[in-house]
Amino acid sequence: MRRTPQRIALAAVLEQTSQFRSAQQLHAHLLDEGSDVSLATVYRYLNALAAAGSLETHSVPGGETRYRQCRRSGFHHHLVCRECGETTEVTDATVEQWAQRTGNRHHFTEITYALELSGLCTGCQHVPAG
Repeated sequence: MRRTPQRIALAAVLEQTSQFRSAQQLHAHLLDEGSDVSLATVYRYLNALAAAGSLETHSVPGGETRYRQCRRSGFHHHLVCRECGETTEVTDATVEQWAQRTGNRHHFTEITYALELSGLCTGCQHVPAG
């Protein structure tokens, strides 16, 4: 993949944020910083990075995909706020152990899986009027 000024700018934004962001959010941020980049270029670059395994993706209700660079290697999961996108990394071997046991029980090897946990962070929780 060619390193264009637009791709370098997008890579810098991805490096600076720890939260999952949509292509539209990243595009708006780049425009605010004065970058001359199209939304189509942002989508192409994000999809290429995700396909190469350089980005993690998270789908939110409504089908929107959000992206971010992962700061950890190895198994870990994310708890993502459905409203604001705040992300907490969760490490717990229970899921990996269950996946391996399930695969073994059915004579499968090289088990992989995708697990998405979502909810509302404390800042987005709506307190009922009462």
